[in-house]
Amino acid sequence: MNYHRYFAADRGPVETCVVGTGGFGRSFLAQGLRVPMMRCRVAVDREAEVAARALASVGIDPARIHVCTTPEEAQAAFAAGDFVAAGDLATVLGLPIEVVVEATGHPEAGARHARLTLEAGKHLAVVSKELDSVVGPGLARLAATRGVVATPVDGDQPSLLIGLVTWAQTLGFEIVAAGKSSEYDFVFDAATDELTSNGRSIAAPGMAAHLTIGTRPAAEIVAARAEVAAMLPQRAVPDLCELLIVGNATGFLPDRPELHAPIARISEVPDLLAGRHEGGLLAGEKRIDVFHCLRAPHEPSFAGGVFVVVRCTDRETWDMLAEKGHVVSRSGATAMLYLPRHLLGAEAATTILEAALLGASSGGMDPRPHLDLVARATQPLPAGGVLAMGGHHHTIEGTTAELVPARALTPDAPAPFYLAANRTLVRPVAAGQLITMADIAVEAGSELLALRRLQDSAFFGTPAPAVA
Repeated sequence: MNYHRYFAADRGPVETCVVGTGGFGRSFLAQGLRVPMMRCRVAVDREAEVAARALASVGIDPARIHVCTTPEEAQAAFAAGDFVAAGDLATVLGLPIEVVVEATGHPEAGARHARLTLEAGKHLAVVSKELDSVVGPGLARLAATRGVVATPVDGDQPSLLIGLVTWAQTLGFEIVAAGKSSEYDFVFDAATDELTSNGRSIAAPGMAAHLTIGTRPAAEIVAARAEVAAMLPQRAVPDLCELLIVGNATGFLPDRPELHAPIARISEVPDLLAGRHEGGLLAGEKRIDVFHCLRAPHEPSFAGGVFVVVRCTDRETWDMLAEKGHVVSRSGATAMLYLPRHLLGAEAATTILEAALLGASSGGMDPRPHLDLVARATQPLPAGGVLAMGGHHHTIEGTTAELVPARALTPDAPAPFYLAANRTLVRPVAAGQLITMADIAVEAGSELLALRRLQDSAFFGTPAPAVA
């Protein structure tokens, strides 16, 4: 796509509001100061003062930041050309903003923000993968009925990977697998025999024997590395959550509920994430998966990038490309095409411009609920306990996450992971069991559940209550 065409638009900049000003939201605010065709003068957080501090932190003159508690205050500040900080999205939706960026990471709050945004006729950019994993296809469908767009956001891995998949499909490549590198690299220091990931180091003297794949079978080298690194986490809920969004947009599916998630060198990905008949790990085609980038301290990272593994149907062409440094498997049967970037809010403007100027999504053209992210108990969970969501990765203690085929939310259906989050168990759940809808208490006013019922109605034909 020639992004320069945006600058030819005969109009003013796209006015944008960001909800949730930590991490992604803050970097997006900074981007709003430098993108010629976009402005972000409105920030919302759980408290208006939090939003004001975020605006100030990216270099806005505090004298131009107005803490607004009413729509009238917001209108006056915006009309003066200043910046608006609010504690409630409803306070600012009357402003002439075109796109709302939902970046709270809170599934229930995100559901309310999504509903308010679409009801106001604004485009919705969904950063909160927790929300997207439960109701993403439903939001896209609801937005379309209102003449606007609900879309994942460039800079984050789901949108980047969806874009790479559709690019490869447009060019006629036969895709075997698509995926991303995991949240954190596995860095092995041969001088100390230490393996480090996410700031934690373990003694790993055995890893030196498994640094290169050589002629070893894929399953053997993957199992050996996993055993050496057994003290480090090798599955992360965010990885599964983000790949679910890709699966719903593309129809690609996981090879197993918990993914293969091999620890791999960058050059090994087309060997490992290939079909078993080609020497890889996969039982089927068009699979989604993740790999942990194994590297030395001085070697470059995959940087949270995304990839597709394609079949090398024209060996002469791929021999030429391999000579130019492209990553081709040992057998020459598959190759990896990749984008080694993951710029979060610093890259999100392309999504905003596509939505506002082109009426297009950065995600799939017609996302459908192919997959659900669900929770399986790893220990006995008592009735009355709260499935508290916490930590940087928004995990639920005592559970692990899996990807399963999506279905309507009947009482015996597995509860979506982020619908179960922060709910109380109404009955005990044994270790090893999936948490179902009948196991949790969801308040009658839950906006997330109401949106999910609408999604179920649209795609599975089940009755749905009106959204409050």
